[in-house]
Amino acid sequence: MKFTKFGKALLMSALSAGVIFSVTSCVQSYSVGYLYVTGTVTSQSTGNGIISGFKIDHNTGKLTTINGLPVSSGGANPARAVLLTGSRFLYVLNRGVSTNPAGSSICTTAYPCQNANVTQFAIGANGILTPQETFYTQGLNPFRILADTTGTFIYVLEHDSLYNGSPSNATTNPNPNCAAALAGATTCGDISVFQVDSTTGRLKLVVNTQVTAAGGGAALTYFPVPANPVDFLLASGTMFTLNATAATANSSYPYTGGATVFPYTYNGSNGQLTASQNSAQGLNIANGTAIVAGGSYVYVLDNEAPSPNPTNASSQVLPYSIGSGGALLAATSGPIPDDPNQSNPIFMVMESKGKWFYVANQGNNTTGTGTAQSGIAGYVVNSPFQPTEMAGTPIGFGTGAGPMCLVEDPSDQFFYTANFNDSSVTGQSIDENAGTLRPLSQSTKAPSEYALTGPPTWCLVDGRTN
Repeated sequence: MKFTKFGKALLMSALSAGVIFSVTSCVQSYSVGYLYVTGTVTSQSTGNGIISGFKIDHNTGKLTTINGLPVSSGGANPARAVLLTGSRFLYVLNRGVSTNPAGSSICTTAYPCQNANVTQFAIGANGILTPQETFYTQGLNPFRILADTTGTFIYVLEHDSLYNGSPSNATTNPNPNCAAALAGATTCGDISVFQVDSTTGRLKLVVNTQVTAAGGGAALTYFPVPANPVDFLLASGTMFTLNATAATANSSYPYTGGATVFPYTYNGSNGQLTASQNSAQGLNIANGTAIVAGGSYVYVLDNEAPSPNPTNASSQVLPYSIGSGGALLAATSGPIPDDPNQSNPIFMVMESKGKWFYVANQGNNTTGTGTAQSGIAGYVVNSPFQPTEMAGTPIGFGTGAGPMCLVEDPSDQFFYTANFNDSSVTGQSIDENAGTLRPLSQSTKAPSEYALTGPPTWCLVDGRTN
């Protein structure tokens, strides 16, 4: 077959267009996951909070608002949310509101939160959220939620337990159910446990078969934990609660002053929690803020201040291995100093390869020269275990003001924080060789900061896309 000059030119143009189209297709942008952010701004006249959502671009980390979001969180003052692994269900813990004259979000034992709930959402096409059902916990002032690794059970940590309709932490009404579960205790917090229906995502309350209610003989509908809980963690078959003492506790959310850890044995077949020992383990700290897992270690974040008490260490990260009965064994590295230019560590993430971890610091909520600011501190996980902070100028990586959370995207290329003080989401790209973080605008030319409609409280990512 012979081609005319015009035919040859036309054929070459078509081939060139095909090659260009193929190359373009190879680098075509697509969403690698969804980023969801809970916030306290009301979405409607009911006073509910909101959930914002973004698509994450695989090539640049750029965030694009999901159509149809924000939506109502299903209740007032959303605090945390959890996404079940491999599931299409999202659960938001709404703290509710208080009659406290100091403010409706200031929930204490004397002025507990009302109408707190867990609201279930189905994640549909393109990341759209559709509310399903609402479930209620068994105690007062819930503030933490987590799920086991199989997505079979969901746990909610509550600062105050109920006894005969009154908070157990009220000194005028000690709770005998606390003593039944915790030797010598008269007040306690609690954990409400729910079993997840694998098909519908509905939650069913799990009763405590280990402890019967004082005087009634019926099984408790909650699992007592030591008073003044600050945070909790499920790791290596053990549930840990980080608790404040009477001397270190503060009375309202966000709860801090963590000084002890109490372990429970976790039963993966029925969700039951059984006290591993009768006493809490002291950590020799007075202001723990969080307990998190990373690799084979458990980490407690501590916001000790060198002033006015000069004997206290500065903000630090305390690593532990898990011993018999859930005992925490201090790592030979000892406490890991926080970045000296930052303070108030509130969350930590071990990156997917286990080579580095990152600590989000809220700072002291002020601005000006010489004050500790918000930021992300990065650490290299050396072998033998001796984490050291990454080199940088300045040391540590920037973020928005007052980060509430820190997440890695599903493609392991980007990190995001949601920042309470300036109502924003900020993005960082990770250097795959050194682990250092850089603002997206410097690395991928995508925006580094995205405005939210109000202060965020939590963030999480979904790696399943349509």
